[in-house]
Amino acid sequence: MNHSGPASELPVVDGDTAAAHPAPARRRVLFAALAGLVVALLVPAPARAHAAPLATTPATGTVIGASPATVTVTFSEPVAVVPGRAQVLAPDGERISGEATVAGAVLTIPVRRAQRPLGTYLVSYRIISADSHPVGGGFTFSVGAPSAPPEAAEADRVHPSVAVALPAVRYLGYAGLTLAAGPALFLALLWPRRLSRAGGVRLVRAGLALVAFSAVAGAWLQAPYTSGLPAWRASPGALAAALNSPFGLAMALRLAAVGAVAALLGPVLRGTAGRARGLAVTAVAVAGLVSWPLSGHAAASPLPPVSIAADVVHIAAMAVWLGGLVVLVGVLLRRADPRALGVILPAWSRWAQLAVVWLVGGGLVQAVIEVGAPGNLVGTGYGRLLLAKTALLVGVLAAAAYARRLVARRAVVTTGPRRIRRAVGAEVAATTVVLALSSVLVQATPGRVDAAEAAAAAGAGTSGTLTSALYTLQFDIYPVQLGENNTVHAFVYTADGTPLPAEEWQITTALPALGVEPVKTPMLGVRPHHAMGAVTFPVAGEWEVRFTVRTSPVDQATVATRVTVR
Repeated sequence: MNHSGPASELPVVDGDTAAAHPAPARRRVLFAALAGLVVALLVPAPARAHAAPLATTPATGTVIGASPATVTVTFSEPVAVVPGRAQVLAPDGERISGEATVAGAVLTIPVRRAQRPLGTYLVSYRIISADSHPVGGGFTFSVGAPSAPPEAAEADRVHPSVAVALPAVRYLGYAGLTLAAGPALFLALLWPRRLSRAGGVRLVRAGLALVAFSAVAGAWLQAPYTSGLPAWRASPGALAAALNSPFGLAMALRLAAVGAVAALLGPVLRGTAGRARGLAVTAVAVAGLVSWPLSGHAAASPLPPVSIAADVVHIAAMAVWLGGLVVLVGVLLRRADPRALGVILPAWSRWAQLAVVWLVGGGLVQAVIEVGAPGNLVGTGYGRLLLAKTALLVGVLAAAAYARRLVARRAVVTTGPRRIRRAVGAEVAATTVVLALSSVLVQATPGRVDAAEAAAAAGAGTSGTLTSALYTLQFDIYPVQLGENNTVHAFVYTADGTPLPAEEWQITTALPALGVEPVKTPMLGVRPHHAMGAVTFPVAGEWEVRFTVRTSPVDQATVATRVTVR
């Protein structure tokens, strides 16, 4: 038989032998849970968030001739603005910005003319990325000539109390899901008739309570998380914004699912539920599971439907596998009759085997999407955490394989059960720490985004300002690299910095030195004065890039620049 889940590797042990060691078993499980919680608390929360700024207008560090009417920041994913936390400071420190707005991935800050317009301006912002994490940052540009930039408070601050509380709360949510799912499955389908159900029912109720507490605490913490305040402080406005955000709605969905499951679960736990009720509980539970990916990375991935489905499968398989292991070790192996175990364990073996397959499959899909390039596995914090989680999971499977060999050899009662219990204890400890690493991974910047941020910090893109008699054009190309997927953003303004609506955009690339003929590519207008597109640089060299913009049926102009591709 192929490898099955950890519980499937357990032999039918003598009832008295199993019951003779309840206290050490409970201590091992408690120690493993505490160790996992310590890992979740001690692994440092990442300082950066998950939406990377790709382009700014005016471009970062540039010198322009007149004060702009608006400042924009384009991110790698849709964002939401934190009220009052996006501003533009004039060279003399005067705040000259109005109320910021967001359209998809573009943050726009209206700007009035400063009393002393010449010098360096500071733009700072704090917004919420699509996966519910705050993004803070800033940049400078100058009008006329650079000067000393004005000072502003740090925009990307997470209070230490929130940085500790968030992974702990997420860990409790995963633990609660595990305690509810596995025992409920056993109580519904595999519980021995003559064994009291009280222990299993207590595990399910404790699990549902932990999931509900995690949802409420997570919704509360989202407010100070986004505003940078301590965990015990949440202004009414910040709390209302958090509850109305996608994250808050996901927590509301989770609470509603917990309530519905609790209302439907009574006959299931008594083993008297019919097929219709069982299907209803399953449907509500799956709806609740969706709240996990909707409040995490999957909601902002390049392939949201695939990521959400893979995340649900991964979490469900984890809950069934580890939850079944907990109920076996904590209740059934200590109290059930050996003859009953002889019926239970083979059935559980098949379920656990399927759970492991789906667990690994769902995790692999998530890893491919969130890590991005293979080099990000070792080059980013997210990738290294994922490798650590994978190594622990391999250890769990190795312990299960060891127990399987003992079962296959029909180990005698005097030595076999003791050695198998040690192997199962190792499984419990390792999987508990895996849960802790999962709770930290949810907070970590995905490898694909972390690599993009590093490339941006290293200056992998280019930006500039081009002027014609008809308009001033500001552009960003990111990244500038061989191949496809070089994203271009372009913005047009009048001479005094007022956004200028355009009717048609086109970008042309050519490499005359190597005889590469001009390639014309249309750009998509995302706002009246803003367009985006993509260009391909098939070979290295100094490329000529031309922007052609038509602002009316008869007015059109072309501006050009050169971009070095290595």
